[in-house]
Amino acid sequence: MIERMDSALRPFLQQLSRREFLKQSGVSLIGLLSLPWTAKGLRPGMILDPQGNILPLGRVTTSKIDGYAQPSFEAELKKSYWQDLVLNITGIVLGGTDSGHNRVWYLIDDECFVHSGDIQPVEIRLNAPQMDIPANGLLSEVTVPFTDAPWEYKKANRLAYRLYYGTTHWISSAIQAEDGQIWYRIDDDKWKVKYYVRAEHLRIVPAEDIAPISANLPWEAKRMEIRLPEQVVIAYENESPVFMARTATGARFRDGDYTTPTGSYMTNRKRPSRHMAAGDLADANSYDLPGVPWVCYLMENGISFHGTFWHNNFGRPRSHGCVNLSIQDARWVFRWTYPSATLDTVTLIEKAGTMVTVIDKPLGE
Repeated sequence: MIERMDSALRPFLQQLSRREFLKQSGVSLIGLLSLPWTAKGLRPGMILDPQGNILPLGRVTTSKIDGYAQPSFEAELKKSYWQDLVLNITGIVLGGTDSGHNRVWYLIDDECFVHSGDIQPVEIRLNAPQMDIPANGLLSEVTVPFTDAPWEYKKANRLAYRLYYGTTHWISSAIQAEDGQIWYRIDDDKWKVKYYVRAEHLRIVPAEDIAPISANLPWEAKRMEIRLPEQVVIAYENESPVFMARTATGARFRDGDYTTPTGSYMTNRKRPSRHMAAGDLADANSYDLPGVPWVCYLMENGISFHGTFWHNNFGRPRSHGCVNLSIQDARWVFRWTYPSATLDTVTLIEKAGTMVTVIDKPLGE
């Protein structure tokens, strides 16, 4: 396993020096000091992406997390980490019962433990820019922990958004600046504005990434369940379960009850990328999330399956009604459910789709 890790990490280590990434993405120096620039100390059980690549890095998704001497919130506090710092994950363990529903902890730099719920597994992977962008655009995904997107590529300090690992974005054109830097232009699908991203931070999504799964089955042979008490999603083929994933469905907040409604729905509307936003951004329950990936809508009010990059704490309700999944799991649902999507369609709408039932009774009842 260690040998496989070394092989998987080597391309990342050869592509990028500390100074180069600092220059190209604006990562803080403190965050860079946490990056694993050698494979020494990596352990079996590290996080894998869908292609089997190891993701030994973790981005802090919340304003602050604490590191403890043991995998427990009751252990000695050793240090704190701030939002968007990129940490070196050197091990994964199960914590005690005080960890809550999610008992997974990450060992950071072989010195302290942080709870996994507020750590997004990420990588650093640069990409060769593509200058020839077709008229209908190209779908891309972010392959670095984050990248800052300015309103104008000539004024890179005027930032529109920070885009995060695994988010997806439609590229409308490629532009080479006077200094040689290549930028992709993104036309925002919600606010109808445009901003720019360094081209090497985005990977053009190939067709095989969204190739349909079990496409030979008739539509009625597939169905899904969202089980609210267990916070899991289960997919069935001919009544046999073929997939299960932890989820985070709608929760109750101080401003209202956003519990995911029970009932039967279908995935007849899809978007591989969607800017989701709601509320006054001064309110704690508001959100403004560009590039939410692999969206399969269930209801007319926007409730959907989708990938989630702002937390890693699946297994308890915490959304505004949507069915939060990891980006990997959301991509699987996007590929498996009907209707099948292609890369040249921004929004896919059909009359029929895969049936999905939201259930509020525990398994076995």
